[in-house]
Amino acid sequence: MTTDFIRAASCADDYDPDSMPVDKARKYIRDYLSPLQSKECLPVRSVLGRVLAEDILSPCNVPNHNNSAMDGYALNADNLVATGITTLIIVGTAFAGKSFAGKVDKDECVRIMTGAVMPDGCDTVVIQEHVQVSGDTIAFGEGVKRGQNLRYAGEDLRLGQVVFPAGHLVRPADLGLIASLGIGEVRVYRKLRVAFFSTGDELASIGQSLQEGQVYDSNRYTIYGMLARLGVEIIDMGVVRDDPRLLEQALLDAAAAADVILTSGGVSVGEADFMKQLLNELGQVVFWKIAMKPGRPLAYGKIGNTHYFGLPGNPVSVMVTFYQFVRDAMLVLMGQSDSAPVPLLAATCTEALKKAPGRTEFQRGVLFPDNGGTWNVRPIGNQGSGVLRSMSEANCFIVLPENCGNVPAGETVQVQLLEGLV
Repeated sequence: MTTDFIRAASCADDYDPDSMPVDKARKYIRDYLSPLQSKECLPVRSVLGRVLAEDILSPCNVPNHNNSAMDGYALNADNLVATGITTLIIVGTAFAGKSFAGKVDKDECVRIMTGAVMPDGCDTVVIQEHVQVSGDTIAFGEGVKRGQNLRYAGEDLRLGQVVFPAGHLVRPADLGLIASLGIGEVRVYRKLRVAFFSTGDELASIGQSLQEGQVYDSNRYTIYGMLARLGVEIIDMGVVRDDPRLLEQALLDAAAAADVILTSGGVSVGEADFMKQLLNELGQVVFWKIAMKPGRPLAYGKIGNTHYFGLPGNPVSVMVTFYQFVRDAMLVLMGQSDSAPVPLLAATCTEALKKAPGRTEFQRGVLFPDNGGTWNVRPIGNQGSGVLRSMSEANCFIVLPENCGNVPAGETVQVQLLEGLV
């Protein structure tokens, strides 16, 4: 599918009927995505943040034996009910990793530690705080129930059970769980390769003196940080000047080396913005404009099998479009099957917000609790798309839907937390 991106309204317009709604754009992107197929086998410690390429099955029961959940005394509760005994003889001790040898009779018990194997003949643990010890005997009252403080074999995981399905993104707790099964190597999808570059004659690199009309290229550093958080293989191609030949070669080189291409700048409407024409010649353009603020001039398409995202040039727009579109797309390409949208939470807005209907807005805000524990949010003062400081000061997006207009102070709004997302 190729859209007609030539007839474009000014990016300063509040509303453009040709802009694609945010939800529709997300769906279009998802329809074009298919996960990587290449796999590799890595040691457990090396798979944090990687996506499983195969199901992990439990090779054993976890725990692999009935064991005590508490420090106390192991006994047979059925014998107590049948005989009415409330005093038992301590015949030994069971430690974690060193079980008690022998069978426990009806008038006996075993001192047991947390994690220790339940002795033969015992089905219950009475915690040490609930007994009176006198020499080699214990006494206790009523209320002992069969199976209390006991963890059964296979209670956590059963032999052959799917522990993690293919497509699961490995988190820190997962490393420990995999190791608890005695599994030392895991098959995962290879890392996603992402090439990116900035475009524009006005960009200067760090270390250079700024000439009149120039700005330092901050977008490549921001994009690098966002990509690093995702754990992808990063290919930084630097700055490419506004020359159609240089841009064409950069796109071809990036498509040959990467699964995804990201560019910043050069996707708005202007005489020096050559990317639209080049992409139309080299590949496929799905859409070029989104009904959102900031970040309306967002492009998505493909060059061969490589996915292309043309991000705006303004620093805040780069980050907003990355988190609202690119991040989720990359997780799908990485093979993650259980990815879900970042949840929206309700909060009371402490200040009035200006908003024009017809677009989705992602204003930067600070979420905080009041003295009563109710969550409030206040907008960052300057919401300009070129004010990168607003992203550093904010801890959330205030998400205002397409049909929403101005929001008075005291209204409930939806917020999207940045921590965990960025």
